Amino acid sequence: MAREGLRFGRLPSGPTGSILDVPGVGVGHATVCRDEPDPPLGRGVARTGVTVVLPSADPYRQPLPAGGAILNGAGECTGFISAGEWGLLESPIFLTSTMQLGRVYDAACQLMLERDPGIAEDVVIPVVAECDDSHLNDARRMQVSHDDVARASAAAVASAAAPARPELGAVGAGTGMSCFEFKGGIGTASRAVSGGFTLGVLLLTNFGSRHRLTVAGVPVGERLPLPPAEPTPPDAGSCIGIVLTDAPVDAAGCARLARRVGLGLARTGSVATHGSGEIFLAASTSLATPRGERSTRTPLHGSAHDELFEAVVEATEEAVISSILDTPTVVGRGGHVVPGLTSALLQQAMAD
Repeated sequence: MAREGLRFGRLPSGPTGSILDVPGVGVGHATVCRDEPDPPLGRGVARTGVTVVLPSADPYRQPLPAGGAILNGAGECTGFISAGEWGLLESPIFLTSTMQLGRVYDAACQLMLERDPGIAEDVVIPVVAECDDSHLNDARRMQVSHDDVARASAAAVASAAAPARPELGAVGAGTGMSCFEFKGGIGTASRAVSGGFTLGVLLLTNFGSRHRLTVAGVPVGERLPLPPAEPTPPDAGSCIGIVLTDAPVDAAGCARLARRVGLGLARTGSVATHGSGEIFLAASTSLATPRGERSTRTPLHGSAHDELFEAVVEATEEAVISSILDTPTVVGRGGHVVPGLTSALLQQAMAD
């Protein structure tokens, strides 16, 4: 990460420094912000949204080898069990807040059926994962609509056609999330590895206590000023981690890649508390094959995965910080305030 002189590891980043550096990948957001009276008079304060990660042009007709890992399981991800059983990713990946998971799942099913009616004959379980944004977002009303999911999906398709660094932090599913008691949300990073391959990581960050925050090995959380006397986000948060690569990695290898996301989180100060949900999913775009067929391409084996493991750890560490740095302060439900971490404040803490 060149910004602010920070560097995480030794491997180079891709052109956009994001998961979009993996060819064919798209990311789209729909942000939901409103200020209405508390229920039942209105919908309350909404600070939430949807983020869609499109792993390839048509993951249903050409499923991708995939595997997952759970560091701490106090969370939910639909489609995770079947992806692990079959070793396949068959849908885009939808990210949202905990209480919106059902609505997003319904919309995901409808959108996929509209695109491909054949899904009704061979059903699919879309991947929808969540983190709890109720510190800033009023969860007493269903804040996300079908149209929000459709907007995020359309934006993901558009970004795959013209990749540029996606919006980070308080956007889409990240709108109401907090990380190390600062404003968190969407973070991403990429790494170029041997063989001309690229690996990208996208995170939905919602975890951590300020005093544990570590940046590039520096315990900055102990040096940052204490927050004002107001409710702070709960330490028991979560993190959803998505890893995509165009390296030829089979399902077992993808599960091994997913497991390394936890190492990257630990570098930043995560301890995966009792109430947190750290759920990770990885997939290989280059081994996608027509539905019902098997790839004839030889996957990587053994120690050939090592540099990809390194790339996951480095990109995850960077993605956490990218989800926090220079994200604006957000005021949400009940007047709760989650401050942003400015580059100037971070630089000062790094230098102390």
